[in-house]
Amino acid sequence: MKTLREAKIGETVKVVKLHGEGAVKRRIMDMGVTKGVEVFVRKVAPLGDPIEVTVRGYELSLRKADAEMIEVE
Repeated sequence: MKTLREAKIGETVKVVKLHGEGAVKRRIMDMGVTKGVEVFVRKVAPLGDPIEVTVRGYELSLRKADAEMIEVE
């Protein structure tokens, strides 16, 4: 199992599954990160938090904790 946090800069990955509960999972889905969508990793901050990605044509910054909940391939 690989998470979005483990994806390298410049890599495009596909979301397989979202982990997490209730409001946290709902918030991630509301930002456009859903099963089957492709995510391009643009940048990672020097200390690893946050991670900047492109999803559905727009840029999004995710915390490390949120990125760990997103399983990708």
